[in-house]
Amino acid sequence: MMGMKVTRIRFRLSSELRIRENAPMNIKQLSETLINQIAAGEVIERPASAAKELIENAIDAGATRIEVATAGGGKTLLRVIDNGCGMGPEDLALAIRRHCTSKLSETLFDIRSLGFRGEALPSIGSVAKLTITSRPPGADSGAEIAVVGGKVGDVRPAAANPGTTIEVRDLFFATPARLKFMKTEKAEAGAITEIVKRMAIAFPAIRFVLSGTDRTTLEFPGTGDDHLARIAQVLGAEFKDNAIALDAEREDVRLTGFAGLPTFNRGNSAHQYAFVNGRPVQDKQILSAIRGAYAETIPQGRYPVAVLSLTLDPALVDVNVHPAKSDVRFRDPALVRGLIVGAIRQSLQREGDRAATTGAGGMLRAFRPGFSPQPAQAWSPASSPSRPLYGVAPSFGGGLAAAGAPAAHGFAEAAQVAFDSLSMPTARSEPMPSTPAGQSASVEAISTYPLGAARAQVHANYIVAQTEDGLVIVDQHAAHERLVFEQMRKALTGRRLPSQGLLIPEIVDLPEEDCDRLMTHATSLEQLGLAIERFGPGAIAVRETPAMLGEMDATQLVRDLADEIAEWDTADRLSAKLEHVAATMACHGSVRSGRRLRVEEMNALLRQMEQTPGSGQCNHGRPTYVELKLSDIERLFGRS
Repeated sequence: MMGMKVTRIRFRLSSELRIRENAPMNIKQLSETLINQIAAGEVIERPASAAKELIENAIDAGATRIEVATAGGGKTLLRVIDNGCGMGPEDLALAIRRHCTSKLSETLFDIRSLGFRGEALPSIGSVAKLTITSRPPGADSGAEIAVVGGKVGDVRPAAANPGTTIEVRDLFFATPARLKFMKTEKAEAGAITEIVKRMAIAFPAIRFVLSGTDRTTLEFPGTGDDHLARIAQVLGAEFKDNAIALDAEREDVRLTGFAGLPTFNRGNSAHQYAFVNGRPVQDKQILSAIRGAYAETIPQGRYPVAVLSLTLDPALVDVNVHPAKSDVRFRDPALVRGLIVGAIRQSLQREGDRAATTGAGGMLRAFRPGFSPQPAQAWSPASSPSRPLYGVAPSFGGGLAAAGAPAAHGFAEAAQVAFDSLSMPTARSEPMPSTPAGQSASVEAISTYPLGAARAQVHANYIVAQTEDGLVIVDQHAAHERLVFEQMRKALTGRRLPSQGLLIPEIVDLPEEDCDRLMTHATSLEQLGLAIERFGPGAIAVRETPAMLGEMDATQLVRDLADEIAEWDTADRLSAKLEHVAATMACHGSVRSGRRLRVEEMNALLRQMEQTPGSGQCNHGRPTYVELKLSDIERLFGRS
């Protein structure tokens, strides 16, 4: 019986659907309220979307102070108060009507304001209880209008300060189904906080205050033209000491902002901010360019910190791609990507080798009373993060090859039997050879180098160097690993890489659009040793593969490249594979932990680090050295 009832219900539903499909449909104009609710589903998807639209309106109004108050994650209450130009009674009546705006001319080719569609206020009013109170500067009194679930009230006089106050209560009460898709109050409040942070970075001259019953008060005082000071308010004071200024221009597209040091990284990409003509965006092209610029400098699973601002002619960028206005479309995306990647890499080559201040901070914390490292265990060669490999290590600068060391296989270094049984920290402490009087000045002058002069080697892995204003501790294995890798990377980019021809070409079946994308990158792939050609409309023939990769799955490589090009419009995966192989070879070809170095060898390593871009971090993104200023040392001993 139960099964029969279910069958009847299913039959009834299917019959109703067939009736609806076969019935004649008359086209009619939807009601204004329903039109606004449909628009609200695109423009206002959550409380943070409403906050973004209201803050943009306040900025367009010329406000210098914006206060945002929330309750219930913005679902119960969202209030935005500004001291902008305000609106008179006539403008208030038009502001809550669709597609009414003062920010747009006759075309969409010259958009110079954040809001321009005229959809935000009517969309919010159709799904919430909206109240707008406004007063232009110099007016005797203000005016107020209310919209409840799409029903518009009359404009009436109201007491108000110069500027505008917009209050949104019970968001989505008119569309209860939307409330089921909202996240927790904490998550929604966090999304509004992120919106305010992005707006604060974009407009440092404006004072932002974020408060409410669901959060602690957050305030960003105006910093005028000092963008770095405002960024430090949002990202923390540490960013000021670990940021590199950017200023580059290419074909009327200008890039400004700050890029964080590779060693100053985070566990997610939430600390990457991008702005196009002052508009906060989350564009995947820009994020992909940031990722490419920091390739091989940051460990996997870590993300750089960057704040980028692009300025270009509004006609060269489409900001109307998405209702949320978070995505943009550039007329020349390759130009923008090349500008970002080139500017960041150039800045990293110029200043990226300096040590992050977080390393010194960690060192200072380690010296505090009561600090206990975890896990606490005695040091031993076996437990060292970089275990010695035995054999001969290649020399650099002619000074690292151990004198009299026997030759061995591969990159191994000669076994040092005398040190195999050591379980306590050690340092090489033989007296330095006497220096002629005429050379004393040059020996002392070495401390003026950025990485200073080597004074000791501890634990057979760490070089302690003295600088003019502090000391530097260098991980010898990580540092030399980076030096060897940079030499190999230079060889990779300097010429066409050797390739190995396949006896029988590998045929890879792909959708036609993927084949088209791959062939646009065929020339650059051939430079990397991967020779491909079209094999019919839906296939790619692989004729040659990079020799340094050895035996490989060419089919999977081509499919991965096709997916990457479709997602990011880049073909960096092959280059990343080759660099990974080079990084592995460099790791095995570098001077190992446990290798005892002479003073000349240590100083040679320091000088080569100073001359090599990117030597501030190893191939895995870890820092190669930590710097401790003399002021920090004096603070440890209470001398300052």
